[in-house]
Amino acid sequence: MATIAMPELRRYGYSGALATGSLAAGGTLGILIPPSIILVIYAILTEQSLAHLFVAAIIPGIIAVIGYGIAIAVYVRFKPAAGPAASREDWPTRFRSLQAVWPVALIFVVVIGGIYQGVFTATEGAAIGAAATGILSWVMGEMRWEGIKAALLDTARITGMIFLILIGAEFYSSFLALSQLPQALAEWIGGLGWSPLAIVLLIVVIYLILGCVMDTLAMILVTIPVFLPVMIGLDLGMSEEAILIWFGILILTVTEVGLITPPIGINVFVINSMAPDVPMTETFKGIVPFFLSDLVRIALIIAVPATTTWLAGVQ
Repeated sequence: MATIAMPELRRYGYSGALATGSLAAGGTLGILIPPSIILVIYAILTEQSLAHLFVAAIIPGIIAVIGYGIAIAVYVRFKPAAGPAASREDWPTRFRSLQAVWPVALIFVVVIGGIYQGVFTATEGAAIGAAATGILSWVMGEMRWEGIKAALLDTARITGMIFLILIGAEFYSSFLALSQLPQALAEWIGGLGWSPLAIVLLIVVIYLILGCVMDTLAMILVTIPVFLPVMIGLDLGMSEEAILIWFGILILTVTEVGLITPPIGINVFVINSMAPDVPMTETFKGIVPFFLSDLVRIALIIAVPATTTWLAGVQ
């Protein structure tokens, strides 16, 4: 997205801070908004319904988009030169510009709609989406033998990587089960006498710190087996299923924020490397409004668990 959006943002005169900051922050949304690979892994680890997790992520995802929109609006109110207004296009021109993307939008609606309506599972939906995209690419002349070969090789590499991670996670889970470390940690935290809210906030802070230096998938695989027994043992006024769904969405939200948290946020460094003319300090300045918006979102999810459990139909 950065390679596509960055030149356009700079062409329209957006400041380096706003351009790189918005891309670094926006790049975190894919972790949460369905269909999220990290949610699939979390569902496997916790043996929860993937459909429930996907539905549970909708409201937090909408809150994130609205929050980022507000952050940008406030930012440009204080610094109008950072996001100069472009000329307005009439509605016919806007609709014409969407003609080229309607097939992709149709595939998205079919796949996501089919999963939510229970027509097919998430795995079947992925296969349908991949097949439809491949057929569309072939019809439009974008996919020929070289493209098919590259897609197959990339798929093999990514699949191999994921399976190696999952194998490592299984060894790690076995070690935790034999060592009784999660149970010991849960007993130790329970003996501290802290309130459930204080323990949740402590775990959130740990994830914020880890998110600065660790990949999201690795962090989920390493920490979930340790923290899950702790969360289940807390008196949060919810059923175990509701806690697992709420905690999953909360943790994914927090790991998003970790990717842009100063001074090490991984996304910031990745985006800044694609804009060598923008100083790193400018990119971190551009992150601040989005970071504040994310903190408000985290506080809202903690204070109102129904933002994650209501649509999933669990309490």
